[in-house]
Amino acid sequence: MKTTIFAAFAVLSTFLGTALVPSAALAECTDPAQPKVNWRRCYFDGRDLSSAKLAGAMLRDATFQRATLKDADLSETDSYRAKFFSATMPGVKLDGARLIEADFTRADLTGASLKETDLRNAKLVNAILHNANFTGARLGGADLRHADLSGATWIDGTTVCAEKSVGQCN
Repeated sequence: MKTTIFAAFAVLSTFLGTALVPSAALAECTDPAQPKVNWRRCYFDGRDLSSAKLAGAMLRDATFQRATLKDADLSETDSYRAKFFSATMPGVKLDGARLIEADFTRADLTGASLKETDLRNAKLVNAILHNANFTGARLGGADLRHADLSGATWIDGTTVCAEKSVGQCN
């Protein structure tokens, strides 16, 4: 009888031990900047991530307030609801990124590449978007109030916004 109880206990502990092991990797906010890194819900406020290679990274709900992402590669990232308030991002590459409900309020995106980017319901209020490329981007519901779109290539890939295009491409 004792042997049966111990055997049952051993089977149960083995089962519970493996059942409690998480199956998906959790975000590691201390991991170095690299392609496909999982920085979900991480804070990088004020950090210098210039030229960072983050293609394909998980950046959902991450914050980059006042961060520097000059010439960074954020293409193909999942940046749903990410926050880039007042971020310095000239030359950033966001091609194919999922930026639904992302917040770029007062961000500097001069010369940014936003080709095929999903910016539905994103906030670009007071953003600087000089010479940005929006070819193929999805902008449904995006808030462009007071955004400077001077010289930006519009979603059709041919229209270039006139100088002093503020809030809309003229």
